[in-house]
Formats: sequence, structure tokens, C-alpha cells
Amino acid sequence: MQRVTIVGCGDIGHRVALRLPVRESSVSCWVRSRASSRKLQGLGLASEVVDLDDSAISLPVVAGHSLFYFAPPPGSGVEDMRVAALIRAIAETGHPHRVVYLSTSGVYGDCDGEWVDEQRPPSPRADRAWRRLDAERRWREWSLSSGGELVILRVAGIYGPGKLPLKRLQSGAPMVAETDSPITNHIHSRDLVDVCLAAMARGCSGEVYNVSDGHPGTMTAYFNQVADFLGLARPPVISLAEARRRLSPGMLSYLAESRRLSNRKMVEELEVGLRYPTLADGLPASLDEEQGGNNQG
Repeated sequence: MQRVTIVGCGDIGHRVALRLPVRESSVSCWVRSRASSRKLQGLGLASEVVDLDDSAISLPVVAGHSLFYFAPPPGSGVEDMRVAALIRAIAETGHPHRVVYLSTSGVYGDCDGEWVDEQRPPSPRADRAWRRLDAERRWREWSLSSGGELVILRVAGIYGPGKLPLKRLQSGAPMVAETDSPITNHIHSRDLVDVCLAAMARGCSGEVYNVSDGHPGTMTAYFNQVADFLGLARPPVISLAEARRRLSPGMLSYLAESRRLSNRKMVEELEVGLRYPTLADGLPASLDEEQGGNNQG
């Protein structure tokens, strides 16, 4: 029986867990709070409360497991000390057989709207991307020293059930004109689950895979398309100069990066057939849970 540990079992993690064959897998989900643990237990999933920020905690053994690492990095700094803590622990208790690490396409930084494949050297600009790149480095060093298998997924912006910018659109927050907007990339959460499972099953150890639907567009067009789909007003348009005064530092950091993410390697090597290759395909499926659909990925 395959032993699976999912570190950071939030939206994507619990969908992955529910997709694993019950008779062939023993799955343990790590979460940070008892409330999250109770939620998973309500879905029939075994969970453990594990805080990787707590240096005194004794971590469950994952020796020989297939390990999905979905936990976010700390909220500040340029290092991921949560990954560091886990790697220190498994060095003492035993190594997982394979790790699939969920990183971000943000590690590429600003690419001036160019197409980006996995050969492009990372060049992070934001601290959040530096933290992800630090985690990648730590997992690579772990793989080389331990012999454990590793697959890294550099993921585009995730949308799907519960992951649409509803509150932002309802607030009337502005956006720059489409001509000033950066190129962004997206992946539906259910397609991301498929990619995670394929990476664990078929990904080549040591490889990096970009994860996106392969149809990049401007950030403004994305907000407009979601607004139109939801029947809401499109964001009011402001100039770049005004945006620098009115938008949050986080949003401004996203506006400062533009790239088109190639998913050719993901599609060909992981043999993934996307359910939702465009926003037009994926947006209708993003509301099905609120309308009585399931949440099994």
C-alpha cells in the first residue's frame, strides 16, 4: 500500500487526498489548526496538527512515503524555514521516497512578457518568490544528499471554486488599462490537482515543470472576464501613476511582472489533458460547488 503524506492540506491538498484510491493508499494530511483538522475529518480524511514553526514539536515519521509539500512559506523574509525544519526532521527519522513541491512561476521574476520555459534561469523580484526559490534549493540539496526523488512544480495563478476575486470586484477596486497591464497566467484548481497526481506518478526526478493552462493574457483582461461572468461591474481603469498611489504594495508587485508561461513540458512529459484550457472553459466550473457540486477535484 502506498503511504502518502500531504503537508499543508488546504484546498489543493484535500482535493489531492480525495482523489487517491482508498484501497491502495494510506493518506495522512498535515494542517496547522484543529479547526482545519476537524474539517478534514469531516471529509473522511486522516489528519494531524503539525506546526512547522514550532521548533519543539515532534514531527510524524514520513520515511518511505510519497510526500506532497503544499504548505506556504513564512509570511516574510527570503528563506523558507518551514521546509528547513522538515528536512532536518526527516534527516533523523527517515526520508520520503518522493517529494512533489508546489512552487510558483513567480521565481522567474519579470520577463517583459516573453514566453518562459523551464530553461529560463530564475530571477525573483518579490520576497515571496525568493522564499519559494529558497525552498526549491533546500529540496534539491535534500534530494542530492539523500537520494530521495524530487519533482518541482512552478505554478501559475490558481483560480477555481472559492478562488475567484469576488471581494475585490465587489469593492470596486481599480485596475490599470489593459495596454498597461502585465501578462499573467492561470491554472484551474482541478487541473492543478491532476498535475500534482501526475507529477507524483510520472514526473522525472530532478525536473521542474511549469503549470499553467497555456493561454496567458493581461491581468486586466482576467479581472474583466471574471466580472463579466459573475455579472459584476468591471474594475474602473486608472493610470499607472495613479495605481502607484492607490493600489497595495502586493498588487503593485504583481503589476511589475509580466511573462507568458509555456506548459509544453507539463503536457508532454506528465501526459496531462487539461479539463479547462481557457478561462472560458474554467469559469463556469468554478461555481459548481456553491451550486451543489462536489469538491473532489
